[in-house]
Amino acid sequence: MGNSTALPVIDVQVCNFEDPAPVHARNGLLAGISGLITRARASGVSVVYVQHCGLEGTVDQPGTPGWRVHPAVAPVKGDVVVQEHHPDAFQATNLQRELESKGIRRLIVTGVQTEYCVDTTCRRAYSLGYDVTLVKDAHSTWDTDHLSAPQIIVHHNHMLGGWFAELKEANEIDFDYVSSRVS
Repeated sequence: MGNSTALPVIDVQVCNFEDPAPVHARNGLLAGISGLITRARASGVSVVYVQHCGLEGTVDQPGTPGWRVHPAVAPVKGDVVVQEHHPDAFQATNLQRELESKGIRRLIVTGVQTEYCVDTTCRRAYSLGYDVTLVKDAHSTWDTDHLSAPQIIVHHNHMLGGWFAELKEANEIDFDYVSSRVS
């Protein structure tokens, strides 16, 4: 029947890792996601990239250097790349169709930005009936005027854990186990 698990990599684009305002813990985030991708591919788990398409003149405008998926985690032949314009990776994209065509029912979510695209995509995936795991140390954001990036990450892990997603550290993800589960 094939593997029913996918690893969405949300908005891990060059612009989010560049100075002067890189995402919190950028090097650790890239290393963690890169390790997850390597392990997923070795276990036959699909890697799905979600790439945000910003407005004209923004750092993530399609075709600009900042819009590209970061080279440390770049797609390879056979990976799915979905381009989105909203915080919900399912809204007005072909993501659900791509997942359904591969028989995918379980998502192990990583990426940027915790309180927008990661949060919204986890909630929507849950609402669509997917079994969602949020890799709690493989998503990130920026400080705001009210909260630090680590506070935002902890808050969203707490809010999403339970109802919307199972929470696991990157080193707890066993792709061989999840790829053998029957949905």
